[in-house]
Amino acid sequence: MLNITGNYTDLYQISMAQVYFHEQHNQTAVFDYFFRKNPFNGGYTVFAGLDTLLDILEDLHFSQQDLRFLAEQGFKDDFIDYLADFRFTGTLESCREGDLVFPNTPVVTVKASLIEAQLIETVLLNTLNFQSLIATKAARIRSVAGGATLLDFGLRRAQGLGGYYASRAAAIGGFDGTSHVIAGQDFDIPVAGTMAHSFVQSYEDELTAFRAFAKDQPDNTVLLVDSYDTLKSGVPNAITVGLDMAQHGQQLKAIRLDSGDLAYLSKQSRQMLDEAGLEHVKIAASNQLDEHVIKSLLEQQAPIDVFGVGTSLVIGRPDGALDGVYKLAHFADKPRIKLSENIQKMTLPGHKQVFRMTNAQGHWIGADVIVLAGESAPTEMHHAYEPFKSMDLSQLTATAMHQQVMKNGQKIITHKTTNEIAKHVRQQMALLPGDYHRFDNPHRYKVGISPALKQQRDKLINQLRS
Repeated sequence: MLNITGNYTDLYQISMAQVYFHEQHNQTAVFDYFFRKNPFNGGYTVFAGLDTLLDILEDLHFSQQDLRFLAEQGFKDDFIDYLADFRFTGTLESCREGDLVFPNTPVVTVKASLIEAQLIETVLLNTLNFQSLIATKAARIRSVAGGATLLDFGLRRAQGLGGYYASRAAAIGGFDGTSHVIAGQDFDIPVAGTMAHSFVQSYEDELTAFRAFAKDQPDNTVLLVDSYDTLKSGVPNAITVGLDMAQHGQQLKAIRLDSGDLAYLSKQSRQMLDEAGLEHVKIAASNQLDEHVIKSLLEQQAPIDVFGVGTSLVIGRPDGALDGVYKLAHFADKPRIKLSENIQKMTLPGHKQVFRMTNAQGHWIGADVIVLAGESAPTEMHHAYEPFKSMDLSQLTATAMHQQVMKNGQKIITHKTTNEIAKHVRQQMALLPGDYHRFDNPHRYKVGISPALKQQRDKLINQLRS
């Protein structure tokens, strides 16, 4: 894990914390993390980054270097002394990592002193927004790729060190491996790679380059065949090496296409390989792939077995960010609300729980209901922003989504591997009705509020506007 300390935050978090400290304005606060819109105009979001966040919070502190820097910025000595002993001691309740989550629904709830809750805001948003964005992108790609192998090739195009956690999130979303060695090492993700064009160019001819690679790595020989001419040079030379390897009891693993008309070239390459008796050799493809390109290639019946996806995956193209926010919902034993001229930007007050509704057959019906903490599952839910819309829940079964994941600043859930979280994502995707999987105009998942929560919210609005 990357080393993250207390100064991994926005300045205003520390500035507000100093005011709270001096004013002794530090009662217990409850903050909600949620987002307002699914990325990629899709029908769902994959929640990712929770385990990373919990690890960060367990060890979050201000280093001596941090404290010296803050002193140089004019922060007061007594507050610096306070930060020297800072540790997060709060509680987190959360959906499970890998859950499918939906707009305007609390995903994580933080309960802590106001200073502690404020000081973790930025790292929480930075971690959860990014990993959830990339995991969602990966899940969309997986949803169209069928049984093909998906590899994360994005590190060189990622936004700096964001590529480290992008590889983790991609694996959670359904990718089979990564080219990123340290991410593979730290997150137990299979690592994979081939060769660069420079490798081929560094030899006097392509065949010599291929033979050198096969000699050195006979158990993992994947040959990049488009350095010069894919069908006239690259594939024929790969076939020559493949046949040579067969004579020594070895196997050419795959060829990789990285340019040109991938549908056409893969079909021609497959035919050439098969005619040479190399039916076992797989075809890998890369070059600016995303879910739309992969969907198109497979609809054209391109015989591609492996897709290496880079830029579009690790930067979350075209969105680039998930709009997750962190809002105060309860403080000093009172529910709190943020009002807005835009009703959809009003927050939901109080400490809350979320229930997912299923029918008698155990199938998701496309609805979550937000309730007050401690409230049992309601028999009715109201639209959060359209007062005359409601839904009868009396014949449905409710499953609580939030569980306590951190208590007194210590993680209390069992660590899950990326593979285990990815398995949970696959299970969740299978439960989500098909209308929400659509790339174009997916069905909108319903999120409502209980009558008790609606009553509390409306009461607060009237009080503050009177």
